[in-house]
Amino acid sequence: MDLTGARWRKSTRSNGSGGACVEVAGNLPGVVAVRDSKDPAGPVLTFGPDAWRAFVTRVAGRP
Repeated sequence: MDLTGARWRKSTRSNGSGGACVEVAGNLPGVVAVRDSKDPAGPVLTFGPDAWRAFVTRVAGRP
């Protein structure tokens, strides 16, 4: 998957001191990409938009 056009943004829940940072790219058609900001060249998880929405909803504790 080509992620060259990905615009990464750091999660608002990330640790402000530089650790435990997650970045999300939601600007790609049909996919949401997630990576560890400390390893930008490392592995990337990808989710379909519906799966990502369900994950975020569940993590936030919403029904």
